[in-house]
Amino acid sequence: MARLIEVADPADERLADYRDLRDVTLRRSIESEHGLFLAEGEKVVRRAVTAGYPVRSLLMAPRWVESLGDVLATTDAPCYVLDERLVEQVTGFHVHRGALASLHRTPLPSVDAVLQGARTVVVLEDIVDHTNVGAVLRTCAALGVDAVLLSPRCADPLYRRAVKVAMGAAFSVPWTRIPDWYDALVDLEQRGFTTVALTLAEDAVPLEEAVVGQERVALVLGTEGHGLSARWQRTAHRRAVIPMAAGVDSLNVGAAAAIACYVVTRRS
Repeated sequence: MARLIEVADPADERLADYRDLRDVTLRRSIESEHGLFLAEGEKVVRRAVTAGYPVRSLLMAPRWVESLGDVLATTDAPCYVLDERLVEQVTGFHVHRGALASLHRTPLPSVDAVLQGARTVVVLEDIVDHTNVGAVLRTCAALGVDAVLLSPRCADPLYRRAVKVAMGAAFSVPWTRIPDWYDALVDLEQRGFTTVALTLAEDAVPLEEAVVGQERVALVLGTEGHGLSARWQRTAHRRAVIPMAAGVDSLNVGAAAAIACYVVTRRS
């Protein structure tokens, strides 16, 4: 059972894991140094613990202690209980879902392990917005994508904002980072995947046409703004586009991923 510890001072050093959560640069430094990540909200905290991530500590307002009793029963980590006003002082914003957990990161699986048995894969190149990465992971979980691969410069799926937007999908969808960006798509083709780059290239065909009849598909999406790099566009086996009304040439990558995943996972 977690140890319930009432805290009255927002400057208490035991709360360091939860401090200044809106300072992205500081959080990256803290989380990298200590090998941790944060889960926010009752559902996300429960999903992270259920997925097996070791708990460092929890922080919550008194009203959440009872509803998260099942989670508290699984760990002997400290649970810091604070008035909601003090929680806001510690974190730097109003935690309207009332509960946070600090958890240890676990080693990322290998590409081989993530792709084992996979039929549909989403590959992200340099998507740097945590909200977009979280949205893509949530879409992949909802539509039955088997795995997600990220280029080395993609935003962290375990950053608090990404985890929150994904509603914990990063705990259920197999994902990892690609160690070799340059030949990543070549490697996927050698593994038997048809790589399909979502792009506005002149030779792009409608997405439905690009994926029909393909047994294993790796759907490739690029960064916000510029889209896929020239290297990945050239090396993809096929280039595809989501047909749009005249005068509109692009969608937010999260929206594009949702439409594309719906099409790809229902290919015949």
